[in-house]
Amino acid sequence: MSDRAGPVPRRGEADAFWLRYTVELSGHCPPSRTAFSVGAVVVAAGGTVLGQGYSRRDDPHDHAEEAALRGIRPEDPHLAGATIYSSLEPCSSRSSRPRACSTLILATPLPRVVFAWREPELFVDCEGAERLRAAGRTVIERPDLAGGVRAANAHLLGTG
Repeated sequence: MSDRAGPVPRRGEADAFWLRYTVELSGHCPPSRTAFSVGAVVVAAGGTVLGQGYSRRDDPHDHAEEAALRGIRPEDPHLAGATIYSSLEPCSSRSSRPRACSTLILATPLPRVVFAWREPELFVDCEGAERLRAAGRTVIERPDLAGGVRAANAHLLGTG
């Protein structure tokens, strides 16, 4: 577990707090013209960070959720009550690795997924939120916080 802690995950301002943190993490992404800059954090039910990451953190092909989950033991009992926050919708397919982020999340007991911006059809037609919901996970989208994610990806959107 990390020393970082914050509000207990729940709808409203606590979710907004953690999503703003994922946008902050996305600012650490090495630049890419072929991939989004994304941040992700896994937060235990009590508000302690279990793992965090951002795109391309350890490898040029890393996705944020993948990097955040990498340092958490799969048998960690905190996962069963935790929330994963991602600035961008978890992917449903990818060309660089065999397992999409939604698949990685489904391999854990994480019951709750919160993201700010639904992935635009720039690279793929993403169905991550639908896959997670169909598998029984609670999925919350906060488009009111998508502005920071779009700003972090302005280089891809032709707005920066």
